[in-house]
Amino acid sequence: MSQPVAGRPSYAAVLRLPHARRTFAAALLGRLSYGIVGLSVMLAVTRSTGSYAVAGTVLALFGATSVFLSPFRAALVDRHGPRTALLPMALLHAGLLGALAAATWRPGAAAPVLGALAAAAGAAAPPLGPSMRAVWRELTDEPALIQRAFSLDSVAEEMLFVSGPLLVGALVQILPPAAGIAASALLVAVGTCAFVLSPAVRNMRPAAAGRAAGDSPARGRGGPGLIAPLVAAGVGLALGAMDLLVLAFAAERHHGDAVVAWVLAALSAGSAAGGLLNGAVTWRVSARVRLPLLAVGLGLALAAAGLAPGLVTLTAAVACAGFFVAPALTTAYLLADEMAPPERRTQAGAWVNTAVNAGISGGTAAAGLLVGRLPLGVCFALAGGVTLLTALACAVQRPRKAVSTTGGPVPEPLTAPRDAGEPAVR
Repeated sequence: MSQPVAGRPSYAAVLRLPHARRTFAAALLGRLSYGIVGLSVMLAVTRSTGSYAVAGTVLALFGATSVFLSPFRAALVDRHGPRTALLPMALLHAGLLGALAAATWRPGAAAPVLGALAAAAGAAAPPLGPSMRAVWRELTDEPALIQRAFSLDSVAEEMLFVSGPLLVGALVQILPPAAGIAASALLVAVGTCAFVLSPAVRNMRPAAAGRAAGDSPARGRGGPGLIAPLVAAGVGLALGAMDLLVLAFAAERHHGDAVVAWVLAALSAGSAAGGLLNGAVTWRVSARVRLPLLAVGLGLALAAAGLAPGLVTLTAAVACAGFFVAPALTTAYLLADEMAPPERRTQAGAWVNTAVNAGISGGTAAAGLLVGRLPLGVCFALAGGVTLLTALACAVQRPRKAVSTTGGPVPEPLTAPRDAGEPAVR
């Protein structure tokens, strides 16, 4: 654990934690793979098979196994430690991606083979995001520093998913799209190796070893509960719906496709600004209280976007909606980390990741069914309304008490400690 930081901690103080920069850089390098692999698989399979339907199916198989098996892979990290669990996953994942790249390098690949390789590769994807958030908790026990670390982590991860497709676009100008898959394999292998070799990770004990040594963590009944994943799913639904609704808005007003990229860039810019501001503020209310309020802000901004009379006002409304995205996700991660016992922290974060991605898929699918059947403003309002409903469900859900290993109840903290900016929370 770090030494206490005098005064108000900053993002610079987070990066000055022992081994933080090395570990964080390695985790980001590995996570960049996830920012480029989706588009690379889509382009490579389309070129190899000549079928968009096959490409969509292969990518869906990769996404399904990657997302929905993430909590189970994270449980392996909690049980055996990151060094023991992550490295075999990363090497297997990289090897399967390499095989997929080789299979799609030339035309004529068999669709069943591509589907099997993609599904297997997704199933082995190492949960680097949840693992890095667990490492932040190991690096410091100061709530204010943890809040800033999680905010910095969320914003950096979002920037990877913005820059990843741009890198793929540059790469396919000189190489076949399959090279993007190969680059993903290299990034996840190198990044994960560097991550697990960092002293911050190398010294982490698996949960079983901690309990054997006499640790007595508080054990929550049912882990982190449904609050954080529920709101994360609502945020994901808003994001998935927003992408398609912005595209429909541009088509309806006869704007070009390039306009969509600029509007979604405003979403990312708003999210980054909101995330950094959220991390810098010294909050006096708990993550449990803040989370539904942030979801309400996102839902209202999304509904208001449906009233935009033109492109400029739509862009402003989308940027306002983005202002709540990173803070909501960061707070969901903080709440999951706060409510989970120490031996399940990686898995708790993975459940939030799974909920976000499931929400994005569901939001995109629902928006696709509604667009063309209902006015666009109504579609925006419905997407915002569903996000508001998740906030309401979170607000009315009574927090469950944790149970310590000695049998006594451990009440959930609802206010921040007097000397910290964050209560004791991809």
